[in-house]
Amino acid sequence: MQRYLDGILAEHAEVNIGALASYIPELARVDPTGFGLSLSSSDGYVYESGDADVQFTMQSISKPFTYALALDQLGHAEVDARIGVEPSGEGFNRISVDQVTQVPKNPMINAGAIVACSLIPGETADDQFALIREFFSACAGRGLDFDEDVYRSEKASGSRNRGIAYLLDSFGALGADPDDALDVYIRQCSLKVTSTDLARMAATLARGGYNPLTGRQVTDAAVVRRTLSVMVTCGMYDAAGEWVSAVGMPAKSGVGGGIVAVLPGQLGIGVYSPRIDAKGNSVRGVLVCRSLSQQLGLHFLTVSSEAHSAIRGMYTPRPGVRVYEVHGDLLFAGAEQVARTATGDYGDFGVAILDVSRLHAISDPARALLAGLADELQSMGKRGLLVDPGGALASDPATREALVFATVDDALAASERWVS
Repeated sequence: MQRYLDGILAEHAEVNIGALASYIPELARVDPTGFGLSLSSSDGYVYESGDADVQFTMQSISKPFTYALALDQLGHAEVDARIGVEPSGEGFNRISVDQVTQVPKNPMINAGAIVACSLIPGETADDQFALIREFFSACAGRGLDFDEDVYRSEKASGSRNRGIAYLLDSFGALGADPDDALDVYIRQCSLKVTSTDLARMAATLARGGYNPLTGRQVTDAAVVRRTLSVMVTCGMYDAAGEWVSAVGMPAKSGVGGGIVAVLPGQLGIGVYSPRIDAKGNSVRGVLVCRSLSQQLGLHFLTVSSEAHSAIRGMYTPRPGVRVYEVHGDLLFAGAEQVARTATGDYGDFGVAILDVSRLHAISDPARALLAGLADELQSMGKRGLLVDPGGALASDPATREALVFATVDDALAASERWVS
């Protein structure tokens, strides 16, 4: 898996189109070559590649998390009365509201995000921002830093957002003073994350508000469901339709170069590359997410018919031999869990037996990942055997004759030659 992510990064590393977000002067000073990718499984295990530890400001990636916090604190009805959930079909910084309701069309454009900030409970803007920062940090599993330079740069150059805030105030759409709401909005945009932070925040959403790193239930599943729904339709601005078709994961981009993407129930992805396109999306980040989705089968409409854990059971029938039973419908995330568990346990056995006789269906990416497990174990000085009577994984006759068996008992008998 690590080699695969490194390969994805290398595949797109030479793409140099796009430009830094120069309308915020401080963002125009970042290193344009930065490129990081992180993937968090639903149990909190993280793979990192490239500049995964480089910090950058969240910018608009903050929007879905503040929206989730508003839903969490105020409830759906009160938030729905102030912010819509329909795609705008417009750029993220357009000065616009719905012509009928006179509220922002969704929380992913600047107008909707400013309203969301105005709704966060607190007597002062400092109180509101403190609550936002704590919530974001809880999703990431660590305290997030604040970039004072970006905050001041963005505040000094934010005439358009100031105009949006006062327009909203004239319609009675804000829940706070327009200057305070705008200040909180700019502050949340100036919180710093890494691609790994984004992957962990995405994994928290993938788990219905449960952070698998810390074990904390940050928010509830109903809040996450609404947040992810809006991310699907509005998270990538006026490129949302193309994103859903080609990538198929709820996501949010930021002009700082980050993208956060969520595969519900399975994993979270964070990407960083600061060159953005005309729509405000990271050029290399979009390409990476597209490759991951297509090559690993991560589109959210690629669903299994049974919601079972990939690993049905693990046991040690004799010293030095570990059996892993896999069942149900196996997609990429489940296969990754199986492979990581087996390679992580390698110190406890000399032979691992993977029993896939109970598999109902397996995706091509999952098949490719598990097919390489025997070679991976062999590189660790171990032996991997496969119980695969239906040929779900093994296709080469020579491989089947040497390492593939019809029953666990047959594999156990063969294991005696490697385990004394």
